[in-house]
Amino acid sequence: MSTLKNHVQLIGNLGGEPSITNLESGKKVARFSLATNAYYKDNQGDKQTDTNWHTVVAWGKTAEIVENYLYKGKEVGIAGKLKTRTYTTDEGAQRYVTEVVADEVLLLGSKIDQ
Repeated sequence: MSTLKNHVQLIGNLGGEPSITNLESGKKVARFSLATNAYYKDNQGDKQTDTNWHTVVAWGKTAEIVENYLYKGKEVGIAGKLKTRTYTTDEGAQRYVTEVVADEVLLLGSKIDQ
């Protein structure tokens, strides 16, 4: 049961090109936005779409996969965990950010959808 603690699985599409950073330590980090859609019918019976945006962070080998194979619009499956961090703006306001730290990236969609 411990594997279910703080476990996230998402399937969605990249909202933009991934941002890749090579750190001084030699580690690589990738960041990208992922859109997930839920569908429902409203009171009039019309199909509606509810889109949620997630910030995804990948490190190391997973970041290399992101760098080499992911692009805006690409459909992917993500498995990882939620991580919340805080920072202080230049104006002194404290901000909270919740991100999905990806342990696995599954390439979905057709091979020719580039």
